[in-house]
Amino acid sequence: LSALPVRGSEGLYLVNGPPSFTESTAFQRDCGKSCKAVAFSKDGSLFAWCNGEKVNIVNVTNAELLRSFDLPKAVCLEFSPKNNVLATWQAYTTAKDGSAGVPNLQLHDVKTGKCLKSFIQKKMQNWCPCWADDESICARNVNNEVHFFENNNFNTIANKLHLQKVNDFVLSPGAQPTKVAVYVPGSKGAPSFVRLYQYPNFGGPQSALANKSFFKADKVTMLWNKKATAVLVIASTEVDKTGASYYGEQTLHYIATNGESAVVQLPKNGPIYDVVWNPNSVEFCAVYGFMPAKATVFNLKCDPVFDFGTGPRNAAYYSPHGHILVLAGFGNLRGQMEVWDIKNYKLISKPVASDSTYFAWCPDGEHIVTATCAPRLRVSNGYKIWHYTGSLLHSYEVPSNEEMWQVSWQPFLDGVFPAKAVKYQAVPSELPSAEPKPAQAYRPPALRNKPVTSSKLHEDEPPQNMKPQSGSSDKPLSKTALKNQRKHEAKKAAKQEAKADANQESTQSSAPQNAPRSAVPVVTSGDPEVDKKIKNLKKKLKAIEQLKEQAAAGKQLEKNQLEKIQKETALLQELEDLELGL
Repeated sequence: LSALPVRGSEGLYLVNGPPSFTESTAFQRDCGKSCKAVAFSKDGSLFAWCNGEKVNIVNVTNAELLRSFDLPKAVCLEFSPKNNVLATWQAYTTAKDGSAGVPNLQLHDVKTGKCLKSFIQKKMQNWCPCWADDESICARNVNNEVHFFENNNFNTIANKLHLQKVNDFVLSPGAQPTKVAVYVPGSKGAPSFVRLYQYPNFGGPQSALANKSFFKADKVTMLWNKKATAVLVIASTEVDKTGASYYGEQTLHYIATNGESAVVQLPKNGPIYDVVWNPNSVEFCAVYGFMPAKATVFNLKCDPVFDFGTGPRNAAYYSPHGHILVLAGFGNLRGQMEVWDIKNYKLISKPVASDSTYFAWCPDGEHIVTATCAPRLRVSNGYKIWHYTGSLLHSYEVPSNEEMWQVSWQPFLDGVFPAKAVKYQAVPSELPSAEPKPAQAYRPPALRNKPVTSSKLHEDEPPQNMKPQSGSSDKPLSKTALKNQRKHEAKKAAKQEAKADANQESTQSSAPQNAPRSAVPVVTSGDPEVDKKIKNLKKKLKAIEQLKEQAAAGKQLEKNQLEKIQKETALLQELEDLELGL
């Protein structure tokens, strides 16, 4: 059964997981108030923590102390995937005379306790080296290049990946061969790019498995799927130039190891709050758009499979076996959760965990922990354990003068817990359901004895299945046919809107925003002048595409060429307007 370490001002202790939820008697509570970090090994068999004096490692089953290191200042801990190495980090300090400080990142051999290597690692962000799952390689980013070590031999750099300025990298999960996704930010008008390599083939750009370049990126998040066949890249700018969003601007890109890449078309404007892969590696879910946010599941072609409509949510969590998806609104939202059966796209339950700052699935795929932790929230700290059918099974709140800083599940390797059939009936619980009382909206005295009329700012969109229904057409449409169909629909919509607007003054129509811009069929508008304009626009856009490709390949573009690229959106808009006969 999965245990939960709880770290806070009451010290550090382990709670037995479902069904007992009692404090572990084997693990001696560490009552110090300065426990800075905890870490489990990947298989959950070892547990380490630092208490401001020592870093201790225990065997979880019998709580036997295996190792103790004298590291009073350690604030970060991590085990290598096969439990051979414990990495520790403490803040970097320089000597008073300004000379270089002592190495602050240490790699310890768990079996012997000796220090294998220490490095200077100034930043806390991405402090920990990354291992392949079998520990055959380990990598860390040093001065804009990635250094690779083999078989935990840290005295020899076995390989280097050197690009002009590698800002970030992520190793693929799973078995060999290991693949590496690297991000190089754009500079001086050149685009940013993400490249995928297979270790150790780091020759020129030709040796890369795939490459995707994009302009709008101050930082990126790269997410490998479990089977290591594709990476999702969330690229975001710090500032939204249009002023539409407080969060900057995000775009979502898909890159596969077979060289395919695409921009994921999100049908609602606004921030991208969360993107997660299904553990089955063939679908992913995105939560996006101005509130109320949309959530959509996409397949590997980046086509929408199921749309959950709109709602108060900003996060998504797949269960470990991938057959349940939780959509939730935490942080500045009220903690509403929607638990979905992903196979049948049916809603299972809608529990509410208000003020939550943390959510995690138990490795058993049945239980969930939500928690309110300091420093994000200083009051009513505590945690709750739920069954996905909506039942609250256990709840703990710390005394009012105490704080809780962290709670998490003990991990287990895949396959330890078998996948079970999805239940819809709420499991029994001793605790009353945690439904918060809905706050009544204020009503002025004049309206108090009149019937309530609901007035919503936004009408919520209902969920809908996006899979092409069988029976509607047997074979999938070609791109050209799709484009034609979309155009036809857009024209139809435009006509209808024009009719609707005819009784008003203006006539506006909407163009489909997500029509793919490739494989353009020859469409004549019947007006030779218009056709000529369309042809010229297409020519210009093709030239821009070629310029972008050259830029991505690293060619330095002239000023006038860069200006050309900037006109792309305006040209696309003009082309769309002409094609729809506005």
